Amino acid sequence: MTSPALSAASSAASPVASDTTPHTARTRDERTALDESTTTWALAARAGDPEAVENLVRALHRDVRHFVTYLSADPQAADDLAQDTFLRALGSLHRFEGRSSARTWLLSIARRAVIDSYRHASARPRLLDTDDWQAAAEGAQERGLPGFDDGIALTELLDALPAERREAFVLTQLLGLPYAEAAELSDCPVGTVRSRVARARSALIRSLHDADRAEPLSAAA
Repeated sequence: MTSPALSAASSAASPVASDTTPHTARTRDERTALDESTTTWALAARAGDPEAVENLVRALHRDVRHFVTYLSADPQAADDLAQDTFLRALGSLHRFEGRSSARTWLLSIARRAVIDSYRHASARPRLLDTDDWQAAAEGAQERGLPGFDDGIALTELLDALPAERREAFVLTQLLGLPYAEAAELSDCPVGTVRSRVARARSALIRSLHDADRAEPLSAAA
């Protein structure tokens, strides 16, 4: 029998009208306020408050979906992975004690959901149509990011990065997590996260420059 909390997550985690502020446009104060609110809601949801469950899912659905989209081998599975994340989280609320923000806690669950999806995919290989993948990557691209508005899919560029650098970049630069929280989530030192982000940024800049240099040749052809 499905619990009320899991039913709420299943319905609320589909098309959710959550925070529409671009991740890169959030100020530090806004991110802090969001983390405080969502952590309060998570604790209230643990105590059985159904409204807190809905508020929690609405507030963090977008962050979770972006995270699993950029980490997943199959961007088309992002909605399923996001819903799986919330179902897992709400089933584990009794273990949430507020030692980290609810956002960091949920992203750690999302990370495990993506890892499990990799394991499932490797056990049951599935062909993915290239055109469909590219369309999904374009649709998942964050709009308004400097340097990524020239028809270049950010998801494609990120996919070329090593997994550890991609994760560090997404967590800190796209989702706005502090380096310390990203390090905790990734189970590595803060300095390692900073190094991975710097290397990822350098690689992305090189990719953009390469694309710019190739553009005149493509136009001439």
